[in-house]
This record gives sequence, C-alpha cells and structure tokens, in this order.
Amino acid sequence: MQDMLKKFGMENAKPINTPMASKGHLDLYDESKKGKDVDQKLYRSMIGSLLYLCASRPDIMLSVCMCARFQANPKECHLVAVKRILRYLVHTPNLGLWYPKGSTFDLLGYSDSDHAGCKVDRKSTLGTCQFLCRSLVSWSSKKQTSVALSTAEAEYVAAGACCAQLLWMRQTLRDFGCEFSKIPLLCDNEGAVKLANNPVQHARTKHIDIRHHFLRDHEAKGDIAIHHVSSENQLADIFTKPLDESRFCDLRSELNILDPRNVNSSQPMLKKR
Repeated sequence: MQDMLKKFGMENAKPINTPMASKGHLDLYDESKKGKDVDQKLYRSMIGSLLYLCASRPDIMLSVCMCARFQANPKECHLVAVKRILRYLVHTPNLGLWYPKGSTFDLLGYSDSDHAGCKVDRKSTLGTCQFLCRSLVSWSSKKQTSVALSTAEAEYVAAGACCAQLLWMRQTLRDFGCEFSKIPLLCDNEGAVKLANNPVQHARTKHIDIRHHFLRDHEAKGDIAIHHVSSENQLADIFTKPLDESRFCDLRSELNILDPRNVNSSQPMLKKR
C-alpha cells in the first residue's frame, strides 16, 4: 500500500476518516457534466491499483467501484474522489481482515440494495457479503443491470445474487466433506423476504425477470433460508451507499476489518443476529 501511495505522490496527503463523502457525492458521478479532463492513463492506473487492494480491504470496495465507472472519460471531480480514497488509506494503513479462531463452522450471507441510488440512470447498487466461521470471506458491490421499480424488487435481486454466491461456496466446500443446508441469508426488506417465501405471482411482481426467481426455488428446496434483519444490523449496507463516519466505522469493525496492533486473542467475533 505504501508503494502505491508513493507511486501517486499521496504518501504525505492529509488523512481523512472515510473513503467517500456521505452527502452530495452522487452528483459528481454524472459523465454529462462539463468538467476539466484529466490524464486517463493516470486515472486508470489509480483505479487498477485500488481494485487490486480491494481483495484485502472491503471497506473501500464501494467507493472504488463507483469511481471505476468513469474510466472512459474521467473528469477532475472523479480524480478528486479517487484521491479521497487514497487519503483514507493514508489514515488507515494498518487495517486488514482479522480471522479469529474458535468460531462455529457455518455459512452466513447478507444482502442489501440502495434503490435507485444512481442519479444518472436510477439503477440500484447491490451489496452482498458472505461469512464462513463468522469471518468475512466474500463480498461484492455492483450496479444492477436493470432499473428496479420498487425497493422490494431491488432487494430481491440483491438477495438472489447473494444466494448464488452462497450456493457456489457450498459446492466448493463439499470437496472438503462439508455439508450445509438452510444457509441463513439476511435481508432488511420484509417485502423481499415475503416474495422469496411466497410462490404466488402478483401484478406488482410478475415483471421481475424469471432468472431472479431461482432464489425462491432454492428457498423451497431448503438450500437457503432467507430471514429479515433490521437495517441497523445489515452489514452489507457498507457495500451499497456512502455512510457517515460513525456508521461506517461501526460496520467496518463488525466486518472484522481491524488494526492488528489493537487486536488481542479475546477480540469479539461477528455478533449473532
């Protein structure tokens, strides 16, 4: 990380507590806005380095992915947003994923969505994270491919993406003799939970692409069990939208993204929800 900061001349930049501003940031990400052009090669190099770092720093996943959408025609405002991420890394150079021992061997998934969060095309951003032995092992932040007409639809699609990842992980773990059934999938939208549990088609839901209904199929088979979780305890929230400093730091800690200098053997694991 230090080499990356030196490469872009940011090693002595002013530190900042979050990788992205919690308010007003989405207006920056409008390609139609007139703004000063920046060096595309430099911008893409920054994005590439940060995407590589995301493999061990889930806390910057959302902000990096949002900035990566504008590599074709980056403006000065986009470069400022990328430099903010680097300033955040200056502030948190020692953070990393912590994997404590002694936890139960189980699978768990969280899914969330920021309905119509993008002000440019009104598409939603889905976020998922998966835990094995109560430790974070997989995560994603991705803009949905179609515009969701309701919050329930956006959350349902996000839950489907999380379900697919959990099933892939289960299949991989079978090679090691591990079997899982009724894998918990936690979603903070009651409408999406009911939609997954209810096989009846409704006028307001029949337009949802059939490819997303495999979530309902695997729920019926007992492969996964989707449950409601409060928005306060929704850990995937950090992968869908920018948060204020307090909320961001709380979720970062819940995901076990910690400074090893401040961790001891009694460090609490993921709380049971």
